[in-house]
Amino acid sequence: MNIARSARAPLRVPSVWPITQSRGVQTRAPRPARPSTRVSPSRQQFKPDGSEQPPSYKGPTMSPRLMTFLGVSVLGISMYCGFLYASYSRQVTKAQSLDVPTDVSDRYNTIASSYDAEVDMSEKIMRMGTKRANLIRLAHGDVLEVSCGTGRNLEFYELGERRTVDEQGRAALRGCRSLTFVDLSPPMVAVTKQKFEALHPEYRGVAFRAQDAASVSVELPRGTDAKGSSVGNRTSGLVSRPYYDTVVQTMGICSMPDPVAALRHLGSITEPSQGRILLLEHGRSHYDWLNRILDNLAPTHADRYGCWWNRDIGAIVRESGLEIVEEKRWHFGTTWRYVLRPRRVDQNI
Repeated sequence: MNIARSARAPLRVPSVWPITQSRGVQTRAPRPARPSTRVSPSRQQFKPDGSEQPPSYKGPTMSPRLMTFLGVSVLGISMYCGFLYASYSRQVTKAQSLDVPTDVSDRYNTIASSYDAEVDMSEKIMRMGTKRANLIRLAHGDVLEVSCGTGRNLEFYELGERRTVDEQGRAALRGCRSLTFVDLSPPMVAVTKQKFEALHPEYRGVAFRAQDAASVSVELPRGTDAKGSSVGNRTSGLVSRPYYDTVVQTMGICSMPDPVAALRHLGSITEPSQGRILLLEHGRSHYDWLNRILDNLAPTHADRYGCWWNRDIGAIVRESGLEIVEEKRWHFGTTWRYVLRPRRVDQNI
């Protein structure tokens, strides 16, 4: 009887089994249960039809201080753009009423003393100093710079000619044997001379002339170069020679009365085989919208600064008949760099 009752008694399972350690077996404590991500019914959102709607995500909010700053910035930019547009409209209206001659080179006589101050900031922003330096380092031998202005290239010339090796490993000449600076404006030439004498007080192989680039002659200065070597003829102030080795012009085509004729003449006084004409100019752009702005403001700019900034430099160079060795453009195509040489006799112009 006792045996039967014990057989029918339910089996009692302890709530926690004792943990026994066995050799070579490690037991781990049970992992804690992960918190449930289910939204409680009280926080669940429901659509009007009673179906469950997933909770909406709220992104980061913008601080009131940042909103105020952005609002003031947008307002300031809008006002500045409006000011620029109003100024542009006034300048266009003024330009349409001006009767400006093609030859405006006489303007430089009045702005020579303030020219550097007016163009310094714009040239720094456009990094024109680097572009001038890269161009001038190509000058060698007897060098003529026309439209020299106030001498913004002076610091980049290497005085004293020397033999060296170019990038291709070929023998080449570096440095200037003599320098001649020419400009239509006598006040501009005076500023250039004053700067040069401050930079190189001992150099004598230099000349300064107020002359038209379209009629400049080959007359080399007499004196000594930076190394003390004689330059020119000791018995006269100038020495005649058929050609210049390098002709430099920067920002000059815009102010020339007849730039095509001037370039042709410069080609005729440049050494035919190894001579080079180096140009750094500004003119028309790649883009029509920018050309329209240049055209609209050109009379006002020319009347004030003596510069027609909307000339097609590429067309002028091609019409001159000079051979293009190198051509580069920057600033939406408005800044032009050319390395030219006289066209060979056996080539058709």
